[in-house]
Amino acid sequence: MAFTVLCLTVVRWVPVVFVVLLFVWSTYAYIVQMCLYMVTDLVERIFYIVIFSVLLFMCIWCFIKAIFTPTAGVPFQYFLTADEKDQAEKGKAECKEVVENKGIKLRVQGRTVRGCVRFCEACQCIKPDRTHHCSNCQKCVLKMDHHCPWINNCVCYSNYKFFFLFLMYSFLFCLFIAATSCQYFVKFWTMDLSIEGYGKFNILFLFFVSIMFTISLLTLHSYHSYLITVNRTTLESLRAPVFRSGPDKNAYNRGCRKNFIEVFGRSPLLWLLPVFTE
Repeated sequence: MAFTVLCLTVVRWVPVVFVVLLFVWSTYAYIVQMCLYMVTDLVERIFYIVIFSVLLFMCIWCFIKAIFTPTAGVPFQYFLTADEKDQAEKGKAECKEVVENKGIKLRVQGRTVRGCVRFCEACQCIKPDRTHHCSNCQKCVLKMDHHCPWINNCVCYSNYKFFFLFLMYSFLFCLFIAATSCQYFVKFWTMDLSIEGYGKFNILFLFFVSIMFTISLLTLHSYHSYLITVNRTTLESLRAPVFRSGPDKNAYNRGCRKNFIEVFGRSPLLWLLPVFTE
């Protein structure tokens, strides 16, 4: 059992290591192979290195925050007390009554498709609104968007801003690489490889990889930009939250401005920084 858990842990970190290796390789290919070996103009070289370094720093900062920020767990008051557990264990009817009474007391609005207060059997707690149980994290997570293998963590209330900024800075990072390496990618085909060396193949792959990730990141970033404007998580976009009155996909939409502030906070100075804001 311990060996199985160890193997699963290692496997779950593989995508994270892959992203790290991409950053390392792109830094070598861009700084060394392109800027130092191919860019002849000093001002252009410095400009490329500075902008590249700033974007890389922001990507790594957001990436680390998204990975290592603890997932937002359910507050203690949503868990059943010892007395409530004893009463709930008497039978299904008693359990349902305990959960319903506690849910009403806590003013929980979300319901199951049958109209009952949502209760997690695994965690033995009432689910607050917008909360879902993550099988990977093995806990209920507040405002869960999805479990992302690329950060080996749940994207949720506590780190959604960091995840979104990581997508944004990664998109700008890849777009900058693609735009600035394009001219040297074209020059690559006119070079005599026996003179210039096969290291210039890094430019070829750098351009193709940056274009590929620019397109994919643009799609993902645009999708999450839309979700922020309507105050909806990925799970809620797939399945509308249910209330006493029935499903309502726009239940949490308070207008574009308020939805934006809910994620990024009220201070414009902190909007583009991976620091938690309320």
